[in-house]
Amino acid sequence: MNLLTSQDLLPAAAYEQQREPFRSQIIALKQRRRISVGPLITLVFENRETLRFQTQEMIRVEQILDPHKVQEELDVYNALMPGAGELSATLMIEITEPDRMKEWLDMFMGLDHGEKVAIRAGTEHVFGEFEGGHSHETKISAVHFVRFRPTASMIASFADLHEPVTMTVHHREYHAEVAAPGSLREEWLKDLR
Repeated sequence: MNLLTSQDLLPAAAYEQQREPFRSQIIALKQRRRISVGPLITLVFENRETLRFQTQEMIRVEQILDPHKVQEELDVYNALMPGAGELSATLMIEITEPDRMKEWLDMFMGLDHGEKVAIRAGTEHVFGEFEGGHSHETKISAVHFVRFRPTASMIASFADLHEPVTMTVHHREYHAEVAAPGSLREEWLKDLR
């Protein structure tokens, strides 16, 4: 996918006028690109439009006007853009009970290392590759960025709705898998073109 540039962004006043319809459109798009794997893990697969929206929102919230700071935001979100032959997702550990947050996050220590999160199609699977810097020996973030590089035969399975495709998470006591819905598979195919 083409990286975002400052020309892809609306000026602040124009964005404010168009924000609600754009926001509604992105919410609907993200619904197609979201998958919960068990009760605590959700992935949202990113594309150019979701990342453009996130960049516009960050600029809006932080009231960023300096072109160099705008470019810094673009650089942050462009780093999440899926490259050729890959899918890119934001993975969230969704803990809603503040008093259990540390306990749950401790359970997920190491999730971002090794073969824990995967897409499985038929007998093949591809493990997620996590962006570094979101954990260390004693702490893990609740938000991670992960990439998947499916094989050509897996991509063919995404297109055949008779072929089962699942997302899996297997880490310590947390074991979950869920069928990838047709709408998500359609979005993956668009990303992989």
